[in-house]
Amino acid sequence: MIKQILNAVVFGVVSTASLCASAQTYPTKPVTLVVPFPPGGSADVIGRLLAAKLAQNLGQSVVVENRPGANTSLAAAAVARAAPDGYTVMISGAPTYTVNPLLYQNLKYDPLKSYEYVAAAGSTSFVILTNPQTKLNSLGDLTTRSSEQPLSFGSFGNGSTPHMAGEFLAQKTGVKLQHVPYRGSAPAMTDLIGNQIPLSIDTLVAALPQIKAGKVKALALTGHARSALVPNVPTVAESGVAGYDFETWFGIVVPRGTPAPIVARLAKGVSTAMADPDTRTKLRDQGFESTFLDAAAFRRKVESELDRNAGIIKVAGITAD
Repeated sequence: MIKQILNAVVFGVVSTASLCASAQTYPTKPVTLVVPFPPGGSADVIGRLLAAKLAQNLGQSVVVENRPGANTSLAAAAVARAAPDGYTVMISGAPTYTVNPLLYQNLKYDPLKSYEYVAAAGSTSFVILTNPQTKLNSLGDLTTRSSEQPLSFGSFGNGSTPHMAGEFLAQKTGVKLQHVPYRGSAPAMTDLIGNQIPLSIDTLVAALPQIKAGKVKALALTGHARSALVPNVPTVAESGVAGYDFETWFGIVVPRGTPAPIVARLAKGVSTAMADPDTRTKLRDQGFESTFLDAAAFRRKVESELDRNAGIIKVAGITAD
């Protein structure tokens, strides 16, 4: 028994020494950036921009690997199990960290315990949309109209951040809303354009082309500030709902146990990428803000939003599909 314990200790010391030695030369081979969504979505767009810049900063190629499924939990669990050597990195949206753990039982990862936090990079506001035929022109109109009959609002899925944003709006204002979940942004947008639903909440990234074409009308942004892309659209807070702030952001993590020097190297690469004028321009053109939070601020954000979302879910009675 004592021999087994000693062998285990020696193995642990050797493994730790090996990881520390690897950290000094990291990276010596391509890095995989896991995106838990199909190609083309918001996380994929920002992931590919970040991968290109990280490759320049790290001196090694960064390969994007799309692993969609189970509301991002398949990829999140796989990354949690990966070797803690810095060669498997994940970028995912807020629901992976702040919604899935509240809705799904038996997740194979823990948002606070399974990873080393690298940074949160990039964000975009959601936008509350209506069809021009509804004649709804402001959030105040929602209160008046819904007093007669609840207004349906579409989102790109049950438990998605837009779903949370709509429920929180109803809880903060008394507006009567009925959630209609869709399997993605595109079908919700199609029904909104066709006036099959009066409202939807979507990312500004997805909505911008339809707003510019006049097919949908933007009533308010859910984030803390206006966007230069739609400067005349107020925020929900500006429309009289104090303390309302919902954005989608993208958190970058590595498996728990990854050596601190590797985490720091990745964080520096992300910070440099977000500060780069070319990155800022490309992100802005896509509807993103080139925001950056270090690991500590990222963790505080996750903890705060877990608390907020738990309250929203409880009041609204939201359950997993």
